[in-house]
Amino acid sequence: MNLEYFISKRIIKGNKSNRFSQPIIRIAILAIALGIIVMTISLSIVGGFQEEIRNKIIGFGSHIQITSYDSHNTYEASPIDKNQDFYPHLDTVNGIKHIQIFATKAGIIKTNEEIYGVVVKGIGSDFDWEFFNQKMVEGTSFTIEDGKTNNAILLSKTIANKMKLKVNDKMFIYFIQEDGQLRPKDFIVSGIYQSGLEQFDNLMVITDIAHIQKRNGWNENQVGGFEVLIDDYKNIDKLDDYIYNNIGYALHSKTIKEQNPDIFNWLDLQDLNVIIIIILMVIVAVINIISALLILILERTGTIGILKALGMPNWNVRWVFIYNAIHLIVRGLFWGNLIGIGLCLLQLKFGFIKLPEESYYVSEVPIKLEIINIILLNIGTLVICVLMLIIPSYVITKISPIKAIRFD
Repeated sequence: MNLEYFISKRIIKGNKSNRFSQPIIRIAILAIALGIIVMTISLSIVGGFQEEIRNKIIGFGSHIQITSYDSHNTYEASPIDKNQDFYPHLDTVNGIKHIQIFATKAGIIKTNEEIYGVVVKGIGSDFDWEFFNQKMVEGTSFTIEDGKTNNAILLSKTIANKMKLKVNDKMFIYFIQEDGQLRPKDFIVSGIYQSGLEQFDNLMVITDIAHIQKRNGWNENQVGGFEVLIDDYKNIDKLDDYIYNNIGYALHSKTIKEQNPDIFNWLDLQDLNVIIIIILMVIVAVINIISALLILILERTGTIGILKALGMPNWNVRWVFIYNAIHLIVRGLFWGNLIGIGLCLLQLKFGFIKLPEESYYVSEVPIKLEIINIILLNIGTLVICVLMLIIPSYVITKISPIKAIRFD
């Protein structure tokens, strides 16, 4: 193997200017570099987009919800007792980050000029504000204390603009009762958020769960359900199974994927787009590197004849040229990774490529760089290209040493 390595190095150095003067060689390096750039950026953007949208949906509904069996996905959930064996100790389970109470109820915002239907989400003192604090555009979140009722309310920017409401404005929500009657309640706008997800921004307002308990005729220990936040989305199904088996027969657990199947199926389809892009880029890279290998063989026909005349086996000669092709692949991978990862890091740091949030649900191109994915992408590209070189290198076995030397 040392001899083949030495010969291949001499071929690269000995006639470098002539080899790289060939357009097909340059195109091969460029094709591999562009392929890696496109694959890296596509993988990072799709991963970032999926994570951003997923986190927004989870911010409104948590990873897993625990409710009564007869809730049937309605906003008027049947009450369950807050005093459960798993609450609040469920967050001590490995992988579970937090558990909090909630309840929802349909309502109508009414001002002097407008009326607007919303879903009022009631929260308790254990609510995790991390998501909404990140999405706050005006005002602040509010604090809830057990035993006290807070009249503050959080609106989306969409609802605030439609109803012409600002921070510290007084507003009324009319709650729809079971008998069809409307019961009004006044609130003070504490903050205005914007998530970019229209179907939630158009619908959801946040306030103290005590208001929903009172309008539903519940006592302070009755809630609509529990929301569970976990550390890693990848473990959602496993943790949902654990929760389901440990909450008793009267309750039911449901993941955010099951609550929003259309959105999550759409997000999963984005993986197919990345797979198609990767396949196309690898095909382009393989075609170009095969062309480059054949050019190398054509340029070195005389050298092949001399090596065979000296007794070098066909496979060893083939390996010399495959090594040269690998050299081209590695050069392409190097520049492709340098540019591709560099562009991703710049977008991640500065966010210079903006998007219309109303169309794409994000205000700038999201990036998620995962080193393991980049490594696997490079290894996969290298392995596939090298394997594809074995077949065209077979042409070397058909070259006659005498004819090759005369040809040279």
